[in-house]
Amino acid sequence: MALQAGIVGLPNAGKTTLFNALTRAGAEITAYATVSDKANVGMAPIADERLGEVAAVVSARKVTPAAVRVVEVPGSGRQLLGGLREVDALVAVLNGFGPDADPDADLETLELELLLADREHVERRLERVEKQAKSGEAALRAEADELRRLLAHLDGGGALRDYPGGLPEALEPLTTKPIVPVVNGPGGIDLKLEAELAELPEDEAAAFREGPSALGEIVARLFAALDLISFFTAGDKETRAWTLRRGETALDAAAEIHTDIARGFIRCEVIRWRDLVECGSAAEAAKRGLQRLEGKTYEVEDGDVLNIRFNL
Repeated sequence: MALQAGIVGLPNAGKTTLFNALTRAGAEITAYATVSDKANVGMAPIADERLGEVAAVVSARKVTPAAVRVVEVPGSGRQLLGGLREVDALVAVLNGFGPDADPDADLETLELELLLADREHVERRLERVEKQAKSGEAALRAEADELRRLLAHLDGGGALRDYPGGLPEALEPLTTKPIVPVVNGPGGIDLKLEAELAELPEDEAAAFREGPSALGEIVARLFAALDLISFFTAGDKETRAWTLRRGETALDAAAEIHTDIARGFIRCEVIRWRDLVECGSAAEAAKRGLQRLEGKTYEVEDGDVLNIRFNL
């Protein structure tokens, strides 16, 4: 499943502008007073110069970058924020324009909104589980007890991040997710400019920039926050980039590609992307001893090119 990022922010901070810059979805930017309760959802490709070099070696007819699934909710109300419980990380858009702009204070306010949303979520879940626990099921009674302790911890001024007990698996709290702050304005990123540049061909957009795309910086910070790596599959029909958590295995990589490939996993042929590019072909890399055979437990490294053999 693709990495999922939720965009949050106070009213008029530039959330939809960032969403459009990342996804090129062209979502309508509305005043906060007229905002709807419908989330914007889109896919944002992850730029990676290595992918093009790998694709050139195999003369790939199709090149597919890894992608982030981006969800942007209108406003910062607690009910709306609940729609972000399944994302992997949050991108907090902070207003940096104007003489009264205070991004640090805005971030504190936003974190409080997230905390209140989580407290309300814990309370509602406790009410539901207490009713279900009347059946006498031990697991439900245990969860209800844990939720009561958790609620008391929150009411005492604690945070979910420092709760000493184990959080119920189904809770999916917001405040334990990594937060990547993005200041929209001087000293940060001009999101309106980035959204406009995203509509141009890449060579034209590069001519306007003084350096790499600021959007790439946001994605890099997401990767760092989630401790992600990229690996590649290289074929003449399609060469593609994928993401994994650092420390995950070749079997995890197989499952990321397709569950059937993981089910029938036999072995994995591994070449470092630079070795493949320098050798000019997988055959030459193997001839030089730069291709390895690995099993299910091999820990995939950033930049690995994998060819997974499987049999169903």
